[in-house]
Amino acid sequence: MGRRVSRLRAERGLTQKQLAEPAYTPAYISTLESGKARPSEAALRHLAERLGVSHEELATGRPAELAAGLRLRLTDARLALASGAPEDAAALFEALHEEAVRHALAPEQAAALLGLGDCLLESGALAGARDCFASVERLLADEPLPRRVPAIRGRATAHLLTGELRYACYLLETALDELNASGLHDPEALLLLYTASIAPYMDMGAHVRAAHAAELALALAPSVSDPALIAGMHRGVARTLIAEGRIAEADASLAKAQELYRQLQIRTELAHCHWMRGYVHAQHGNLEHAESELRTARSILAAKRAALFTEQVEVELADVLRRRGRPGEAEALLRPLLAARTAEAPGDDLAKDGAENGTDRTGALGAARGAVHAGGAHRLLGLIAEERGDTEAAEEHYCAALSLLERSSAAGDLADLCRLLGDLLRRTGRVEAAMDAYRTGLGHRAAPGTTTLGPAPATPPFRPPRVPGAL
Repeated sequence: MGRRVSRLRAERGLTQKQLAEPAYTPAYISTLESGKARPSEAALRHLAERLGVSHEELATGRPAELAAGLRLRLTDARLALASGAPEDAAALFEALHEEAVRHALAPEQAAALLGLGDCLLESGALAGARDCFASVERLLADEPLPRRVPAIRGRATAHLLTGELRYACYLLETALDELNASGLHDPEALLLLYTASIAPYMDMGAHVRAAHAAELALALAPSVSDPALIAGMHRGVARTLIAEGRIAEADASLAKAQELYRQLQIRTELAHCHWMRGYVHAQHGNLEHAESELRTARSILAAKRAALFTEQVEVELADVLRRRGRPGEAEALLRPLLAARTAEAPGDDLAKDGAENGTDRTGALGAARGAVHAGGAHRLLGLIAEERGDTEAAEEHYCAALSLLERSSAAGDLADLCRLLGDLLRRTGRVEAAMDAYRTGLGHRAAPGTTTLGPAPATPPFRPPRVPGAL
């Protein structure tokens, strides 16, 4: 501080007396410049005004415009992630993180790590993404909880994509309870958490909780101005509407989300809307339209090099191809998804993804990466094998799927798989083993959302006004 004051004074041609007047003495300035004392807050502001610099620049040595410039470049990196490949955006976030660390700008460090975590999610480097989001939470540990909510949501999403559904729910519900108990009723933070909780609830079969979260999200929406959050809410709500058979309403909700994502040029989320529309068409037997929507989603995600999401869409596309009588095409799409590969891991140095040469050795889909869809891929391969009469291969695939889905607690998928395995065992004369499989499936379907989860998060002490169209 003393050297900084002395340098700035000399650059401006001021004497110690001129700098001190009228509030302080030359002796006080000499004491400061020699490092024998630090200025009080009042003295710091006096000196900053006399030297013609900002309070922040004099206190920290950082130019006033540095943090603002970093924030602008972080916005540019966000735009790069929305429209381009995650590894390209990751390089931008890494550089910005290094600069923020160099200048001890903690909020900008957190923003850069949050962006890098989102890049790693898209690329499928889930362990690295979790590390980034956890680092953001540590950096912002002394900040109010709403500031940490995007990182909590990111970490929960990483666990969800890994297949750890219960832990994803735990993270989101804990944050919701803390927000509601503390009176920190930040509408954007609450909307982000309620929307994020819909997917793991649905995958676990906790449809009542998912519908309740969707209702609260809809009620919060009028208090939120961020269009990306509103679009995410519409996409999440559509999942609960689909489960209730309210297809026209779900389609309208997806259309709203699509339009917002198109305006914002967020291509990954736009692809997710096509993906969900493909799912809706597939559920209602409109396989031609389902294939078209899924291929559109796959094309967008592949062009963005969003590896994990591309692979997950390919599993659902393979299901449609099999149902359209093209099992060979479906099998050709599925088998590479379960094979080990070496993939570039963007942000490796910061994410600590585990390989010195910047690569990440992983299965394309598996227990640690997309477990639910990996189980779905094995299920489909089992169906294809069974249809061509290869019961041994079918049983192997069903058992592999069962192992993956049991770890993830995906109740509905587990029940369906146990039925398929039980039917296969019964047809091959193993009645007792078939009964065990059926019992396992029934166990997973018993009271969904109550046997697999703890108490539901507390309802907010204030209740947002009910809006037309709420569930």
